[in-house]
Formats: sequence, C-alpha cells, structure tokens
Amino acid sequence: MTQNLGTPLPVGTSITPNTLRALLEQLRGQSTSLSLTQTVGIIVPLCVELAERHAAGEHIYVTPSSLMRANTGRYHLHPDLAQRAPTLPRDRACLAPEERSGDPGNARASVYAVGAMLYECLTGEIVGPGMRRPTDLVPSIPAVVEAILGKALVADPSHRPDDLRALAQAIHHLAPTASDPPPPADESHLDGDAGFTVDVSMSMLPPPPKSPQAAVMGLSPYDMIVREQPKAVNRDERVTELSAVKNQLESDPRPRYVVVKDGMDHGPFTAVEILQQIATHNFVDSDVLRDSLSKDERPIKDWEQFAPFAEQSKLHRDIKAEKAAIERVVVAEQRSTRGKAFFGIIALGVVLAGGAIWFLTHRGSRNDEVAVHGETATNVETDGSLKSRKKSGMGRNGVVGAQGGYPVLGSGLSCESAQAAYIEEMKIGSKGQADITQGQYASFMNNGSYLGGCGVPEAMSVSICAAVQNGRAVGVSVSTRPANARVAGCVSGAVRSLRFPSHPKLDVVRTSF
Repeated sequence: MTQNLGTPLPVGTSITPNTLRALLEQLRGQSTSLSLTQTVGIIVPLCVELAERHAAGEHIYVTPSSLMRANTGRYHLHPDLAQRAPTLPRDRACLAPEERSGDPGNARASVYAVGAMLYECLTGEIVGPGMRRPTDLVPSIPAVVEAILGKALVADPSHRPDDLRALAQAIHHLAPTASDPPPPADESHLDGDAGFTVDVSMSMLPPPPKSPQAAVMGLSPYDMIVREQPKAVNRDERVTELSAVKNQLESDPRPRYVVVKDGMDHGPFTAVEILQQIATHNFVDSDVLRDSLSKDERPIKDWEQFAPFAEQSKLHRDIKAEKAAIERVVVAEQRSTRGKAFFGIIALGVVLAGGAIWFLTHRGSRNDEVAVHGETATNVETDGSLKSRKKSGMGRNGVVGAQGGYPVLGSGLSCESAQAAYIEEMKIGSKGQADITQGQYASFMNNGSYLGGCGVPEAMSVSICAAVQNGRAVGVSVSTRPANARVAGCVSGAVRSLRFPSHPKLDVVRTSF
C-alpha cells in the first residue's frame, strides 16, 4: 500500500457515522480496502439513483460523506449532505474540477465522482497528483477497471461522458452477481456521442506504461537521467518517504503543471520537472502551482505531494544563509582587531614624529635646506591596516617625468616595479598636498564590481596589488588561486581601467577576494 496523501480530519471537522466515508476510513486504518464485489454492489445502484436525480434537474455533491448506509445495507445519497460542499480533503478529491468553484455538479460531474469513489474503494488511495494506476496498487484488479476509470476521470467536462446508466452497465459487468442488473443502456456513450468525444488523454488516471523499447525511444534526455540514476540506499525514514512520493509522481509523465512566479506563468512541467526546479531553488514554497487537468491552483507549500520537497529545499537555503552570516561575523571581528592595531600604530607614529620634529627644530636646526632623498610609499590595505616602508637605492625605470616635485610613472608597470621606480624628494617644513584616505580607495577596490566581466569562479581567490598615481593604476599585479593566467590578465586590465581620486603621490592598494 502506498503513502496516503491528504489530511483526513482537519481541525473542526469530523466523519459522519454510517457514511461510506466512515467505512473507507475504518478500512484504511486496517490497511485494507473493499473487494471488487463489494465495490460493485455499492457503485451500481448509486449510478442508477444519481441518473434519476439528475433527470429530475438536481445538482448535487457526490462524495463518500454524502452517501448514507440504509438498513438494507445499501448506500443512498443523503439529500441534505449532498447539498453541502465537502470539507474533508479525501472528499474534495472526489469533486470534478468544475465543482471546485463552489457549485454542486450535474450528471457529468457525478460521472467523475463515481470514478473517484470507484478508485478509492478498490485501492484505498485518492484521485489526484501522484495517483497510480489501480493494477499497480492491487494487481488482482481487472484491467477493464482502468479503461472505465480513464473515461470517468477526464478532467475537462466537455470531453467526459454524462451517461450514468451506461457507466452503471459497464461497472456491473465487473461482478454481475454483486448487484441487481441496472436498466439497459448503450455503453458506447462512454466513448462519446454525436455531440462530443471522450478524450482519455485528459484523464486524471496516469497513462499506461510503454513497452520497454517504446519507453526508451520516447524518453527525453532528462527522463533517461532519472531512470538510469541508481537509487540511493538511505535508511533515513524521511528520505524513504520522499522517495516514495517521488516514485508516485514519476508515474505520470504528462506536462500538466504550471507555476506562477513573479506574475508570469512558467511551464507546463511534468511532476518530476517540478521537483527538479524546486531542488535547484528556481521555485520556492510560496510560488503558486496550477494543475491544468484538475484546475487546482494553490501555493506549492499547500500541495501535499510537493510541499515536503519545497520544505527540504528551504532548509538547505536556510543552512547556507546561516553559514554565510557566521562567515561575515568572523570577517567583521578580524577587521575590528586589525583596525585597533592600525590606530595603535598611528598613535605611536604621532608620538615618534613629534619627538623628531622637536629634535630637529630645537637641537639640530640649520639655516640651509636639507634635502631628503628616498620615498615613503603608503600601502592602503583592505583589511584595515596602513603600513609604510623606506625604499633606498631604487631604480628610476618607468619614470616619465615629474610634477610638483613628485616623479610621474608611466602605465603598464607591475605593482612591485612601480614601487621600486617611485622616488620622492621631500623638504623639511613643506606642507605638500593631503594624501588620499584608505576609505576612498576601499570604496573603489572593495566592491569587486570590476570582477564581473572576467568569469571568476566562485571557488577561486584573487589577490590584487595596485600602485595608483594621479587617479589611475600605473602598476598592477594580480595573482589567483588556483592559478589562471586568463583570469589574472582580465582582472589586471579591469583594475587599470578604474578611475581613482587624483593625487600626485604614489599609493599602493592591496585587496583580496
């Protein structure tokens, strides 16, 4: 017996005693169902009664909860219960799609309801997405039952038969001794008449399996992958349940589902394709799913067949988001620690600089100008540190001129060669121009938008060193892990094309992603 779908007793509802629903729920609790003879004995007289009521102009809801057991043992339609829209999910599964707007049905709707009850009586399962053919559930069921169900369960009423007497005649043949013979009827009406043709391709019953050779020839590449993929052995009960539901959904390969996302219809998809889209997070539990056969339309989280998979997918997204949040906290704490160290170094530098100024002005002052050769290159680090180092004896290769006492470097250099070529002459007492702050450079380098066009893989780390002067990167060095010359060259070109705040001094910016 397969998994039972739907919730039998929502809050505030109950099962009416002595109804066919009460009998079916009792048998369900015993993991059994009605025999073919018992089912025919219930359904055939019901079809005759329904035909008479519809001929009198009645519109009714036909469900197991509207059938009351009489003293004779037969089940009759209860007049009051037949005018109430069903509240139990398994009763609603018996309604024809056109009844779900809230109005009781005509003879065509009752044909669908009889087919749904015939299926549930014999198999213990309900009609809907994920249903399987009766012979897959109970091999002893005659194949002709599936032919009858295929016609009765057509979702489109314009292609569904309406002759309840013909339906009673066809069901009576399954077990002739189970009930009195129904009035004679033309069973060909179950295939259509002059006004319409029954189209079983629109039936809720899944199509019969193809022959092995035809099945292989008719499979799409995705179907082949699904069939050839070995079943994972997992003892976890949750995984076992999901696997059982997935196997049920795979039994119907028709593209019958449409998903409404961001105001647009996507599809149609097969049930298995819907599961694939949920697993890849293209569809989430709040997106609306519509069954084009049954006309049901509700959020994915409200579909018993698809909700468990949407829940698992959401759980994976939440775990991933939680890991990302933890990583951000760790990085923020590291930056805070480095920031404290940075301000400590600055404070120490201010003290030392004040001492040096006092020494030069009071103990070692001279009237002539003292020229200081060399240069202090400021490296702006994205992790929050600011450090400087002396360069002496550096070559001047790459210098193309001078501006305001600062050497001007040409473009196309590496970050290291630009630092080596830059030698600045400073004079004591000269104020100079204010340097560019770390935050100004970070706003350009840290957002990483310039990496977008280089196809940097998510797993690759990129380290960038840029020597910036007069608003452009005159020297750039890029390294990747794992090494990739194409990506490194692309990122280098992207950094060289950036425009920074203009300043004649050379600043070195380092960042990594």
